[in-house]
Amino acid sequence: MKVVVATLNAKYIHTSLALRYLKAFSGDTFDIEIAEYTIKDPVMNVVSDLYGRQADIIGFSCYIWNIEETIPIVSMLKKIRPDLTIVLGGPEVSYDTEYWMKRIPEADFIVMGEGEETFDHLLREWSGNRKYHMVFGLAYRDREGQPVINPPRPKLDLNAIPTPHRFQEDLPSLANRVVYFETSRGCPFSCQFCLSSIEVGVRYFDIERTKKDLLYLIESGAKLVKFVDRTFNIKRDYALEIFDFLIQHHGGCVFQFEITADIMRPEVLQFLSEHAPPGIFRFEIGVQSTNETTNELIQRRQNFNKLTRTVTMIKESGKIDQHLDLIAGLPEEDYASFRQTFNDVFALEPEELQLGFLKMLRGTGLRREADKWGYRYMDHAPYEMLGNDVMPFGDLVRIKRVEDVLEKYWNAHRMDTTVQYLIRTEFPSAFDFFQSFGDYWEARGWAKIGHQLEDLFVRLHQFLRDRGTERLAVAEGLMKFDYFLHHRYKPRKVWWEFDMEKSEQNWLWTRVMGEADRVSGGFAALNMQERELRKHGVIEKLPFDLQAYLEEGIVKDEVSTILVFLYQPDASASGHAAPKYYMLADEPAVLLARDSGAQ
Repeated sequence: MKVVVATLNAKYIHTSLALRYLKAFSGDTFDIEIAEYTIKDPVMNVVSDLYGRQADIIGFSCYIWNIEETIPIVSMLKKIRPDLTIVLGGPEVSYDTEYWMKRIPEADFIVMGEGEETFDHLLREWSGNRKYHMVFGLAYRDREGQPVINPPRPKLDLNAIPTPHRFQEDLPSLANRVVYFETSRGCPFSCQFCLSSIEVGVRYFDIERTKKDLLYLIESGAKLVKFVDRTFNIKRDYALEIFDFLIQHHGGCVFQFEITADIMRPEVLQFLSEHAPPGIFRFEIGVQSTNETTNELIQRRQNFNKLTRTVTMIKESGKIDQHLDLIAGLPEEDYASFRQTFNDVFALEPEELQLGFLKMLRGTGLRREADKWGYRYMDHAPYEMLGNDVMPFGDLVRIKRVEDVLEKYWNAHRMDTTVQYLIRTEFPSAFDFFQSFGDYWEARGWAKIGHQLEDLFVRLHQFLRDRGTERLAVAEGLMKFDYFLHHRYKPRKVWWEFDMEKSEQNWLWTRVMGEADRVSGGFAALNMQERELRKHGVIEKLPFDLQAYLEEGIVKDEVSTILVFLYQPDASASGHAAPKYYMLADEPAVLLARDSGAQ
């Protein structure tokens, strides 16, 4: 008997932890192959590859992001191989199981819930007496083809599951793909929009086994490990021991955790602040909403003041990037309330702010009570809401425009200095900036076309100009600063119309060289020749004191700035190091003297 376990990942760099668990649990008894594809792969390519494997049983791991792409593959396989046994499993088919048995008649079995033991029992019955009614956690078809749903299976002892991280075939790709890892299963919370709320209690893998697996992955070349624990820090001592272990043995690998910020203990934060090397940890924090009524309705316990303390302490340490999540469309959160939620969270200035939209997942309490709040949502995955009693579809459409420009202009960090300035001085709030710009973006049809880096600057400048931005020259100067800052090589072109004459550039370079001791950042100590400066640097003049703005957040336009950026002669040899910048501030009359003919 040959078994293939397959799935469609969202991206090629992703890997399926579920398939590896299934193979680890049953691979000593049965011949099991893992087959991974992506949701972008052509159906015929996937079907052809699976057909060529000549399996007796193919099991598909099904999720909200791949179920609709999996269904046609299952249908085609059954047409060309009517004798093939097809098994579905995963969170997407573990609820409303009778619905899935009817919707996908090609599926012979569905494994519900935790799958390792159930799938193994199914394989034993398939190759033996075929008493499927004995397999807890299984749905199957009787002789008349009608669905039969067995009782659920008791929870597994996690330490009875063999490690899924020791397959030799995974080693060549470890450095180029994401490794998913879990130290526990279950969630202590009851958020009604989340499937994790269904399982009561949290179970842990043995910590020594966990350490051994992590060390194996690190020493085998893994570069990014994502922990899938729903609340990694719920058990303080366990989390702290793992943090300490990874600090001692990280080997340059990066580790991402989902944490609940308002329960993070100060002593853990202090430990990380003092001992964690910069860049090896990333925290994903689900805020979702700061509306207290909304949080009560979805049974979400959250203390935003404590969450703010945690996020602020982590940010001030400069050691850990933070990814904060919001959900638009929760009960009793209308457009104005969501604007407030967005502004509350953006004020924390996380490295990434993920704006998502409520999905009415099968099996969740919120889906069961959808009528209570007037929810309308997609019939098929991803079941995204289309509106409710307080958030009509039109408001959702506008918020999606916020999401679009938020990704391009904040999460991508292409012009942080500019965006922060605009939010503080030109717009009532962060949400208003992204909403106004998103509306403008949509009105010009830019959502339908691609964008290069220069395009993003040009389009923001056009938006600011057309709206009559009061201090456009300051915004332009900061955009030039951001543009130079985010190149690793000396840029060959700029996004603005560069009209500075050679004579003026020569004069600016001469000023910088002649007054090197007045230039910021230890410029004089470089002791570079003007020829080298010109070869590896760019020069620009700004009509305000850039250094005062960067240090104090104050715009002083009675002082101008000569701005110099120097790029590494060989950026590849220096690990693509960021360019260095230097500033010479002076009276506008001095900088403009060249224009009036003075020497």
